[in-house]
Amino acid sequence: MRVVLAPMEGVIDAPMRRLLTGIGGYDRCVTEFIRVTDVLLPEKVFLRLCPELETGGVTEHGVPVYTQLLGSDPQALAVNAKRAVALGSLGVDLNFGCPAKTVNKSMGGSILLRDPAQVGAIVKAVRDAVDPSVPVTAKIRLGYDNHDALPEIVGLIRQAGATELAIHARTKFDGYKPPAWWSSVKPVMREGVDNTYINGEIWNVADARLARDQSGCEHIMLGRSALAAPDLAWRIRKAEQGVEVPLMPWLDISYLVEAQFLRSDCHSPRHVGNRTKQWLAYLKRTYPEVQDLFARLRALHDVSAIVEGFAEHRRELLD
Repeated sequence: MRVVLAPMEGVIDAPMRRLLTGIGGYDRCVTEFIRVTDVLLPEKVFLRLCPELETGGVTEHGVPVYTQLLGSDPQALAVNAKRAVALGSLGVDLNFGCPAKTVNKSMGGSILLRDPAQVGAIVKAVRDAVDPSVPVTAKIRLGYDNHDALPEIVGLIRQAGATELAIHARTKFDGYKPPAWWSSVKPVMREGVDNTYINGEIWNVADARLARDQSGCEHIMLGRSALAAPDLAWRIRKAEQGVEVPLMPWLDISYLVEAQFLRSDCHSPRHVGNRTKQWLAYLKRTYPEVQDLFARLRALHDVSAIVEGFAEHRRELLD
């Protein structure tokens, strides 16, 4: 089994990839999407979203990072994929899953699932553009507004030469509303082929087992759940080895959140603490204690005040 850290625009950035891969359990990460129109993007765009390109294409903890591209022009995506690889990307991922209205309006993400032939053409153009040794992966949903075209979409992606495929088990119109329809993936699985990842609503170790069983996928991709439980990939990995690892205590997580705040979320005066509060909103799902910390920090935008908020929260926990 392999576990991949999903791309999440504006949430799972390079500092978050660094932190989560430091906890462990991940085989690979995927960047936030790089939007491609009809031009070859400058190097600085790739380096901004994937600074790991300057360190061998891996996180500080040695986990490979693939560069994700989003767009609808096969040739433009192909030339930008070549640039990403030339800059050191260890793989190229193609986004056919983003459900955001602004992205879909510009013919990117999940709207392309309405045209399976276009999806196949994009994968083929990118596959042909880069060296055969470079992985080309794709992320899709079950479909745009229903599941009917899933077999065709998956078939064309495989035919085009994709190395791996991640399937978020919801349609574009499902958004992120539960449930995820894991069992809908099983009909497109091929016996003896283990290059497909299941994604969506995998919040704990039991979900990981059930998602794999119902979908027939050997591997998983974690997104929002990686933020809600930062050690989830590690616990899933250990469970596969027959070892049940307890959830990391909230006190330990709180120190990680504060360190992340000081490292990457306090340098822009207009946005101090924004990413931290966003992360706390995810952590609430796993840790009830977060509610108190979130309430303390919610209205704060000063570094020292936020640091004191963490300290007060921990003092109360320990009293």
